[in-house]
Amino acid sequence: MESRLDLHDEVVAVWPLAGFDKTLHYRASAKLAETIAVGCLVRVPIGRRFVLGVVVETGASADVDYSKLKLVSQLCYDEPILTPELLKLAEWIRAYYGASRESVLETMIPASVRRGMSPKKIKYVSISNEANDEVLAELERRAPKQKALYDFLVQQIKPQSKGLILKRLKLSPATYNSLYKKGFVREESRIEERTAYEDDIGSMEFVEEKAFELNEEQQIVVESLRKNLDRGDFRAHLLCGVTGSGKTEVYLQAMESALERGQGVLFLVPEVALTPQTVGRIRARLAQIGNIEAVVWHSHLSDGERLDGWMALSSGRARVVVGARSAVFAPLQNLGLVIVDEEHEPAFKQDETPRYHGRDVAVYRGYLTKSLCVLGSATPSLETYRNAVNGKYAIDRLTKRVDDRSLPMMHIVDMRQEIARTRKPTQLSRMLVEKLRERFERKEQSILFLNRRGFSASMLCQECGHIESCERCSVPMTYHRSDETLKCHLCGAESVAPMVCPSCRSPRIRWKGMGTQRIENAVTKVLPKAKIVRVDADTMSRKHLFRQILGDFRSGKIDILVGTQMIAKGLDYPNVTLVGLVDADLSLHIPDFRANERTFQLLVQVSGRAGRGDLAGEVVVQSCTPHADPIQFARHGDVDAFLQMELENRERFQYPPFRRLIRQVLRGPNPDKVAFFAEQFAKQVEKRLDGVVEIRGPAPCPIEKMKDNYRFQNWYFTAGVSPVMAVLREIAGDISWPADVVQVLDADPMMLS
Repeated sequence: MESRLDLHDEVVAVWPLAGFDKTLHYRASAKLAETIAVGCLVRVPIGRRFVLGVVVETGASADVDYSKLKLVSQLCYDEPILTPELLKLAEWIRAYYGASRESVLETMIPASVRRGMSPKKIKYVSISNEANDEVLAELERRAPKQKALYDFLVQQIKPQSKGLILKRLKLSPATYNSLYKKGFVREESRIEERTAYEDDIGSMEFVEEKAFELNEEQQIVVESLRKNLDRGDFRAHLLCGVTGSGKTEVYLQAMESALERGQGVLFLVPEVALTPQTVGRIRARLAQIGNIEAVVWHSHLSDGERLDGWMALSSGRARVVVGARSAVFAPLQNLGLVIVDEEHEPAFKQDETPRYHGRDVAVYRGYLTKSLCVLGSATPSLETYRNAVNGKYAIDRLTKRVDDRSLPMMHIVDMRQEIARTRKPTQLSRMLVEKLRERFERKEQSILFLNRRGFSASMLCQECGHIESCERCSVPMTYHRSDETLKCHLCGAESVAPMVCPSCRSPRIRWKGMGTQRIENAVTKVLPKAKIVRVDADTMSRKHLFRQILGDFRSGKIDILVGTQMIAKGLDYPNVTLVGLVDADLSLHIPDFRANERTFQLLVQVSGRAGRGDLAGEVVVQSCTPHADPIQFARHGDVDAFLQMELENRERFQYPPFRRLIRQVLRGPNPDKVAFFAEQFAKQVEKRLDGVVEIRGPAPCPIEKMKDNYRFQNWYFTAGVSPVMAVLREIAGDISWPADVVQVLDADPMMLS
């Protein structure tokens, strides 16, 4: 017979983080029942263990004997750490991306929160009772240090930090404790937020906000967004604006409107460390409109800073979060506006389980919260563009730069002719060298971009054709001239560059291809007096170095920046009048159906760094395939024409966005075993989903070997992801996998290497 609950006890449903995807029921004691709520983090017993879990329902009914329900052992925080819509979002991610519920929750909840870290508390002290002259004289005679502390506190208008006072007066805690016991001092504990991120990112490029008058196009877009905010319903907008057209100001105006309505704002950027000016402008605007608190979410935060930021958001104290893809899970209250800047960027895609796409998760979260969702880009992804063309998303356009500044003039240099003229491989064309000299003489700045770091791509023996490759990965090692080493950028392996060919012992082993180091050396030779700085992952190992370089570049201390994708976006410097793309073909020749799209986006985005001030800009694109479609469309700045052409090509082959793609990668040390299991899995899929999916594979991955593991892939094309993903996970669970074979499912993959 079912027993009754004790008076005031409550049944709660919990998702435990215990390695399985089940909902369990527990009893919350009468005391806990007063504060426990959906989204709270709790500790619950499972067998002999105590594990974390998230409350997903209160006042639940359990089809069990209530007397057998165990008690919730601990409520970790008084306030919920996840909002109800975040719990719904977790279930959607679990189904769509084929991830376990535990992995989704661990991604959503920062480790510092899961570990139950406490907010940092600081004691503030002030005078409690003022002493008479007799007592003060006695204190002066017997305890002069206590008297000095008393005199200091009497002079303070407001309470002061105990630690800072003792440090400033060079007093010991014993001196303080003695005065405290005598009743002269009052203590109060305050939560002190760890805000080191303000120094790290927020002040990196703190832009002074000036009165900004919107042009006609911007005004139309802002009014459109405000009307949607007034409607209070979900709507996605594609903000398609040329580089330098003032998209950030549109975001800021929409943000102001949402905050005026008492709503929260989620602002996603591809990488916070690479967009310091955007962060600076947001913080400056928030200070202007009422000192509204914002949390900046990025990888450099300490555990304590993450905890403080999370608690500020979950309590409603902070109403704005700015961050990279993981900020999409911030527990914002009353979310009303979601902004995804540079929505086309592959950086929004997570490459570990759960393999979610930050943009798509942001849109779905906007749907759950009935928020306005703004996706901005000068070069929209084909997925977003097709949704706009089909009417699923609204589309707003900014077709000209602010203050009617002209777009930079783009010159295409055919490097085949350049090599024929010089009769040897060359890194810098005559045109690019001349324009670099002109800018240096006029004290203007230049940016040179190459999508590869290191000195050159590889080392090649000119005698036997041997290429130095990584023993653990099927890729050539990259030559780094600064320390004469070869490095693998996949597994991190490193070795000394050989003086002779390891295969035939010939001394004619030379570097082949180009890298940022080599470009830096070439520019130094033609402009020895110029200040040249290289920016790539190899040189930016120090935490604050990128900030320092950007500051030096803005102040004019640097003449030329040479770099990889770190300088391809987010930089807005008015004195930059020349951008050079040293090898525009690199991204064209990779085995990926998105190669054309990525090349076009790169050309437009990088060229957009030039001419953003009063001075006109120019772009020099060096290419051995100058007539390639992405290059020619980028040259004329015709975004819509390129996207339409690329959509037609994708439709012809039924590639995304016309069908969804789920990629399966299997890896292991034995290539025959991996290939066998890839084939067996594909056969099971064909048996279960014949007519629902098109299977391509198994086949070796483009990078067949990585970190001593051989890699094979299957592609599954389908109209809908979630139902197919459920079957694929079921099949994976039915197969007895050997310990040395690992399989991964990736919905909507962005990288196919």
